[in-house]
Amino acid sequence: VDAAALAVLAQACRDHEQVRFDYERRDGEASRRLIEPHQMVSAGRRWYLVARDRRRGEWRTYRLDRIASARTTGHGVDVSDAPDAAAFVAAAVTTAPYRYRARVEVDLPLDELARRVPATVGVLEAVDDRTTLLSVGGNDIDWLALHLGALDAPFRVLEPPELERRVIAIGRRMVAGGGLGAPQAIESSVNAGTS
Repeated sequence: VDAAALAVLAQACRDHEQVRFDYERRDGEASRRLIEPHQMVSAGRRWYLVARDRRRGEWRTYRLDRIASARTTGHGVDVSDAPDAAAFVAAAVTTAPYRYRARVEVDLPLDELARRVPATVGVLEAVDDRTTLLSVGGNDIDWLALHLGALDAPFRVLEPPELERRVIAIGRRMVAGGGLGAPQAIESSVNAGTS
């Protein structure tokens, strides 16, 4: 992260002042931004800025390591409608950029699942003291299915339906490949409504 840009952004968040900066987009293209800063948030090993993009009028996240030449404009901003910054960043890095967005109930308490799923991978919400809702995203449905299996805990796919179908198909192949000769066990559990 550019130290000078970090100082300008921190001061602008504190003083509620518009900022202009150069930004490197995900595709590597350079762009100029005019924003209304709200808050900086650490997620994993990266820092993000939550700000309203003046041109689009939308709240967005910006990776601080992609910001350069930050400077204030002298114009004040009203960020009274700002989102919860930590939750906004969590959603932006775990589900928003992906083709598939999954919601899965996992039969583990929130603190136990949090040890297995980093905050940069999924958003966790306690359903009760034994079950946690996991929201996660991915561009490959098989990748999502295999990672759910790697949690080593019972789970139920709430959405999307194509993920549920892939989990069932992969489960059948695993049982058949394990030499158990018992795809019927998968069929009976599917028919009983478990996955």
